[in-house]
Amino acid sequence: MAKFLRLALLLVCILCTGCETMEGNIDFAKSQDSQVINQGIGASEQKPLRIAFASVISPIETRKSYQAMVRYISQQMGRPAVLIQRKTYEELNMLLGAGEADIAFISTGAYTSYNGMIPLELLAMVQTDDTVVYQAYIIVRADSYINSVRQLRNKTFAFTDPLSYSGRLAIDYMLWDDFGTTSAQFFHKCFYTYNHDKSIWAVTNKLADGAGIDSQIYYFAKKTDPDIDKKIRIIHIMPPTPTGPVVMRQDLPQEDKEKLKTIFLHMDENPNLTEALHQAIIDKFVEPIPDAYDELKRKYQQKERLPGV
Repeated sequence: MAKFLRLALLLVCILCTGCETMEGNIDFAKSQDSQVINQGIGASEQKPLRIAFASVISPIETRKSYQAMVRYISQQMGRPAVLIQRKTYEELNMLLGAGEADIAFISTGAYTSYNGMIPLELLAMVQTDDTVVYQAYIIVRADSYINSVRQLRNKTFAFTDPLSYSGRLAIDYMLWDDFGTTSAQFFHKCFYTYNHDKSIWAVTNKLADGAGIDSQIYYFAKKTDPDIDKKIRIIHIMPPTPTGPVVMRQDLPQEDKEKLKTIFLHMDENPNLTEALHQAIIDKFVEPIPDAYDELKRKYQQKERLPGV
């Protein structure tokens, strides 16, 4: 028993950090910035296009998918491209705000909370299962007695990322609207996993009583693990919200913007990218809806003014 408890404690230390800290578990900063993909005649003479992302599921497998997409973008643009990976959404926002990325695959929460010095422009939205919206799910173990959010009071909860909409912000908004309280006050303890699949793992392995996850991740997990409903159970479903967009620097040359839009909107037509898109939980990229995120931006600004959130 003592050996098991030591192992569980070690797993918690490796997997998680406290609700109010931004420290991470995997450092991508040094090893992930250096790979420049060169394609096209004279590509090596041009400044690389800097494309950034932060993974929502297993970083290594996700990176392979984005490498394939970046390689295709480089080929179509006829210029080199560099793939930059960050662990947290805040780090991704900081990268964009410092002007150190030209394009980013960004989460809904990260985009609606962005307030960097470099203005961003929507390039595309992600469509999955014929829709550009998803939902935040609150899950518990399948054998748990917990059947409602109220029963999670004073329990241990797994968040995904401080700026994840389904993995943190939606829960903050719901707790304030429905219970007049904050996550820090409502839960006994909470921690960050920095991947939705790790949040599922944390619940199934009894490290957390509940977790907030992305509905698209849940259904993707069901495809890879048909027995997942025997391990976890959904107890609360939030209203639909727009998927995370692809953004670009507003000051990119107009010609580049038009080329990039064409590349993204037709990417799904390339059979060589089918598997990469599937692994990134993307069916295709579609035209962005300009005001789709306005309400969430207002909610985030209101949240920032709440005490203790």
